[in-house]
Amino acid sequence: MRSLQLQTALTGYLEAASECLGAELAAGAEIPFELEQQGARRGGGPSLYCYRPLVEEFIARRRSALEALPAYAEAERLLGGYEGLDRYLVGLGAEVARPALPARVRMALGSLLGEVFAEQSDFELRPERVAAALERLEGSALASSSEVTLVATLHGLTITSPEIALTGGLTIARPEALDGLPAGAGEAGEAGEEHVVVVLALEDDDPRVALQRGEDVLTDLLRSLRLFGDGRVTFGGLAWARTAGGAWSAIAHGAGGRPHGMLVVTAEQEDELRAFCSLVSRRAPVGNELAWALRRFELGCERESPLEALSDNLLALRALLEPEGPGSGLLAGRLAALCALPERRLALTERTIQAIGLERSVIAGTAKPSARARAIAEDLAENLRALLRDVICGHLAPDLIGLADELLLADEPTLAEVGAEPSAEQLLGDPGEAREILDLLI
Repeated sequence: MRSLQLQTALTGYLEAASECLGAELAAGAEIPFELEQQGARRGGGPSLYCYRPLVEEFIARRRSALEALPAYAEAERLLGGYEGLDRYLVGLGAEVARPALPARVRMALGSLLGEVFAEQSDFELRPERVAAALERLEGSALASSSEVTLVATLHGLTITSPEIALTGGLTIARPEALDGLPAGAGEAGEAGEEHVVVVLALEDDDPRVALQRGEDVLTDLLRSLRLFGDGRVTFGGLAWARTAGGAWSAIAHGAGGRPHGMLVVTAEQEDELRAFCSLVSRRAPVGNELAWALRRFELGCERESPLEALSDNLLALRALLEPEGPGSGLLAGRLAALCALPERRLALTERTIQAIGLERSVIAGTAKPSARARAIAEDLAENLRALLRDVICGHLAPDLIGLADELLLADEPTLAEVGAEPSAEQLLGDPGEAREILDLLI
């Protein structure tokens, strides 16, 4: 697949370089030449010579001016995230093991300019030469016969940039930003909703091993996106895979659920998202209460509605904050201590008690799916997400119970107002909401 954003940026840089170098010639600069022997004539005649323009030398002497062009920064940024960069340089015979990324990008752009303007005595941009040079560069991404590419669709997520390169080989993009997507990956859903695509390229001699690794990477990505913002992002039911430049094969992806809301990632948030995805991938918990709660949160994200996810989210919170069991009545207060400012803790305690009562009516089949009920369930899910995110990122210590109890002890006068057995008014919130909450529970 070709990145249309990369292609546009490189073409823009080549056009700017053409104008810059052409202006140098117009100002009196001259391209150096060397005398090149073409070989002797038959019959022992004299050798023929021709003048060969040293275009690359001319360009190299003006590297500073070319790198100061406004178009250079965008070309440098996108080429720096291009997966086939090192393969392209290896194909040119360059040594890529030592230079840092900016130096490798500089080498690649210099080679690209040299190829486009080679053997010319001017710097007129010829479309056919530009197309051939870009095709050679972009073809380097498929140079390995052991490379496997995975493509999946992401729903409930939108990005303001055409594409976001997250890590090596992993990119999120708008469908129109990529050329060569498998049929179906760029098409809108049944309801016409828009989506983005995620593209992952990785290498392994065994394609089956590569596919399994790819699924693990996509699982990490989905978890990170769900924790990053309040949007229930999901994968589409199908993904596509191919080895090297072969044909695309559709595979069942198995990620269920419907997206709720929309997570918007702006250009200013891209670096934050990259760092966050890397952090979650490295620090996601394994084999403890936090890991279990994280899995319950993910299951809740895959439910058809927030009301169906209510039990998943309450189970996760009980595992984190209420090991004594639901009969202790400690969950609401501890959650409020961790997720609300002191002046809002009583309100969040009441809100959590409402969610617990709502779960009972959902289980009994008597809950009415009103906007109020959805809001209660979504608030609980958002508080759980915030706790999980803060612990994984290191903003909160894993001992949430100890931290919550410390905060509660410092706030005893407020908690005494709630009491172990809350009144009906405390359970339902302000009188104006009482009737609506009772309707949910009946």
